[in-house]
Amino acid sequence: MMSGVLGITDIWTYVLGTVAIVLLPGPNSLFVLATAARRGVATGYRAAAGVFVGDAVLMVLSAAGVASLLQAYPPLYLVIKYAGAAYLGYLGLAMLRGAWRRWRDRNDPATPRLIDEVEPAGQREPFRRALVISLLNPKAILFFVSFFIQFVDPGYAWPALSFLLLGLIAQVASAIYLTVLIFTGTYLAAQFRQRRRLAASGTTAVAVLFLGFSLKLAVG
Repeated sequence: MMSGVLGITDIWTYVLGTVAIVLLPGPNSLFVLATAARRGVATGYRAAAGVFVGDAVLMVLSAAGVASLLQAYPPLYLVIKYAGAAYLGYLGLAMLRGAWRRWRDRNDPATPRLIDEVEPAGQREPFRRALVISLLNPKAILFFVSFFIQFVDPGYAWPALSFLLLGLIAQVASAIYLTVLIFTGTYLAAQFRQRRRLAASGTTAVAVLFLGFSLKLAVG
């Protein structure tokens, strides 16, 4: 029986809750899917690596007590929340511009992509962009603030081991899910290469979702 091992109070409840949370649609997973559709499996995994690193940073901060700090000072959480909303809004608008270019040039023989390739060079790095999205993602922050730490026994002598195991479970669940999305993205890319109008529509759909995430954060 795994419950109670390494200071974890109820490991199976944590596993089920983590899987459910990972499967909820969010900007991290959507960005990985879109990146894989645009640039292929290898680049999709670079974006996924940004998500893994961002989540790892949040885990470490939670273990270090930053979760308690956010709870004690709500304005600090609001700053992070609105910064995340602004960044997602920026990405959504950039994608809309790409969708317009793709629609305008739909008769061009160039191969279409899910997200337009014409973007500032500084914004082309999928690892960095995924990392920023992850660090500013309130869904991930709330997971580690309100859910993650509940399963650590405060009386356990080596709580770092508890956090390490909990973090490993979360990362494995995330890796499996993102892998499915990456290969789904490459399938979509093949479809978009044959259907230029569909490529522009796909870009628009992703942009609208990012703008929706942004608006939800800003007013929620």
